[in-house]
Amino acid sequence: MVVFSIFLIHKWRRKSLKSSITRRKLKKELVTLLKKNKQNTINELNLDEQQILEKINQQTTACNLNNVTRTNAYLAFYLKYPQVHWALLAHFVSRNAGWNMTDLKGDLLSKILSETEQNAFFQFMERANWLIFQDAYPQLLLYEESVRQSKPLFHLLSHLGVSSFMQAVWSIFWQQKQSHILTHALIINEQNYIEKRVVQNPIFKEEVTSTLEFKLQDVFAFNYILFPYQTHGISQLKGLVVHLFTKLNQRIELGYKLYTLLYENPSQLRSYVKWANQHPHTGSRSDYWRNVYCVVQEGIPTKTYKPRIADGHLKSGAKKLFSPVLVHVWKDTSHKKPEVEDWFQNEGIVKMLFKEMNVKDHNVKLAYMKSLERLELAVAAKSLLS
Repeated sequence: MVVFSIFLIHKWRRKSLKSSITRRKLKKELVTLLKKNKQNTINELNLDEQQILEKINQQTTACNLNNVTRTNAYLAFYLKYPQVHWALLAHFVSRNAGWNMTDLKGDLLSKILSETEQNAFFQFMERANWLIFQDAYPQLLLYEESVRQSKPLFHLLSHLGVSSFMQAVWSIFWQQKQSHILTHALIINEQNYIEKRVVQNPIFKEEVTSTLEFKLQDVFAFNYILFPYQTHGISQLKGLVVHLFTKLNQRIELGYKLYTLLYENPSQLRSYVKWANQHPHTGSRSDYWRNVYCVVQEGIPTKTYKPRIADGHLKSGAKKLFSPVLVHVWKDTSHKKPEVEDWFQNEGIVKMLFKEMNVKDHNVKLAYMKSLERLELAVAAKSLLS
């Protein structure tokens, strides 16, 4: 017992030492890049590098058409490079974004939000989804090219408009292969990337994040990020409720918690990946719950809405909730190019990379159904007043 305890202490010290060395190395690299940024020095490209960047930009544009193409691209990349954990996390978070987009045209939210409000909420989610992909996917493709050539090419990230913060992290990941550090860095990077461009954007603040409908999501816990899987053919859900979306640090911590939830149990992780492979993303919630949702409207809609869910189940004989396929209700959006600005200005962010988040077992199936019950009551009340 004493020998085993000594072994664990030595193992913990080795891990702690490795983490300390990584932190110092990363901070040194970031300080160097920060100085370089202030001098505004960008190296010239040779012909091969130009061709690499052109190919990456073409592939990114081809996959960045809509939420479905983005979500599928993340999964395809993860299956080739499972060491890049963030790609799987991005796949599932993007799936949830797609479900939220189609909710706007589904049985419930379409009865609460006006057409103008639906469009504003969609544009908010679509813009964030598009921006994150156009920033992150080129990084993944450059890593793929680095693997193909057996040499790091991360000096090219600046030519793709990627933050110098990620150049430093990818370089260290290439050397040390610490997947959790890379995942944390990408979470920090993408949330900082959309902070000014979407969350604090004056138009979105006025039309979306400052509205009563958006704030009610916090009060009534309507908004979940779900990780579906199956046990013995029965659909199961793990996940977390989204609170305080407008707070940058809260979004980063939520990302850490979701990552922990996704990767804490190797057997559970295999179940998530298996489910994702077997259920192509359509944007409809029927992808994960076909006994509650359907892609077509069942029956003729009535003016007065009668709740269909009770005690965590669809009532006997009740119609399923309409949850459409995304491409059937939302057209592809043409996006304006984002402003070129590096959010990274202070190497102090390094300490956040090493923050660990504990997550309790979150089998949220019943809680999620309860939130649907509350939403149904709101819809029913509004239909009586209309």
